[in-house]
Amino acid sequence: MRLATLTLGCKVNSYDTEAMQEIFLNNNYELVDFDSPSDVYLINTCTVTNLGDKKSRQMIRRAKKNNPGSIVIVTGCYAQVSPGEISKIEGVNLIIGAKDRNRIFELVNEYINNNKDNKPLIHVSDILHEKTFERLKVTGLKNRTRAYLKIQEGCDNFCSYCIIPFARGPVRSRGLLDILSEVKALAGNGFKEIVLTGIHVGSYGKDLVNENLLGVIKHVHEIDGIERIRLSSLEPGIITENFVNNIKNLSKVCAHAHLSLQSGCDKTLNAMNRKYDTEGYKKALYLLRSNIENVAVTTDIIAGFPGETEEDFWGSYNFCESMGFSKIHVFPFSPKKGTKAYAMEGQVAPGVKNLRAGLFSSLDKKLQLNFLTKNL
Repeated sequence: MRLATLTLGCKVNSYDTEAMQEIFLNNNYELVDFDSPSDVYLINTCTVTNLGDKKSRQMIRRAKKNNPGSIVIVTGCYAQVSPGEISKIEGVNLIIGAKDRNRIFELVNEYINNNKDNKPLIHVSDILHEKTFERLKVTGLKNRTRAYLKIQEGCDNFCSYCIIPFARGPVRSRGLLDILSEVKALAGNGFKEIVLTGIHVGSYGKDLVNENLLGVIKHVHEIDGIERIRLSSLEPGIITENFVNNIKNLSKVCAHAHLSLQSGCDKTLNAMNRKYDTEGYKKALYLLRSNIENVAVTTDIIAGFPGETEEDFWGSYNFCESMGFSKIHVFPFSPKKGTKAYAMEGQVAPGVKNLRAGLFSSLDKKLQLNFLTKNL
């Protein structure tokens, strides 16, 4: 049997896809390119933006076109939030939400053996009440030296623009022994670099006793064979004196932090329901730069959030310029149905959003060049 996979969205999705892929490979499936004829197509979807939904639908139709007799599995965030919508797409066979993906091989066989009328089987539960971290693992070497390691699932923040808490559920942390077991397996398979990732990785341990992100980093640091440790997106609240004083003495931790900002305007941050202000962000950045030599700090920015005036935009722009980031990931605001921001007053016109995003992109290029020049 042949398997083809396609991942849309974030690095956590990439990890989930590789883990599901590994389950199939361990059951004698052959991995083929997505555009090749395959017996099973696995599409791991994204629903962060409406564009993500559209792209997911396109890929589903493309898979069935590649082999009309194939089984098409749709999983991921779009599958969790909109299973009814996906079930209406011709050619979908199996819809799996954000739970039981570790049973994917079993569910496919169940579909093959019991579903003779070809109706889509929907396997989606209420993720908002889920309390357990779903155990998925990746151990195989995929012709690279960097491995993403998922240590945490879900988010409790409910930012006004974000659908992810509804797609991924509340914070669930992976057990430390399970994390370390996978790191050792990855090191044994030749991986040199580990990226600790999750939906809201800074909240790791919130649901556990006496565990936190710093503890995970320290334990991973002790594992032979691992030479570099990186962290996925963090928020300013986790950058405390204790946190920085500890990681600065861990030689394997790379001098890089992706510190999420979203806006450099306090009014906009409040409307976004972010849990910090620009002053708190500035303090976090100072702690990093005063303790870690030549640290690279990257961030995310949303341009044109509802209610953002010209003055708010330039305040955000000037704040970003003063922070001297090494890279800014820029996104024009995309209204997502199901979020508070979708129905907010003061929606910014698309042309204005794009203009502001373009100005941020130009700033990004300038700041990147500044950072690179410092490193010549």
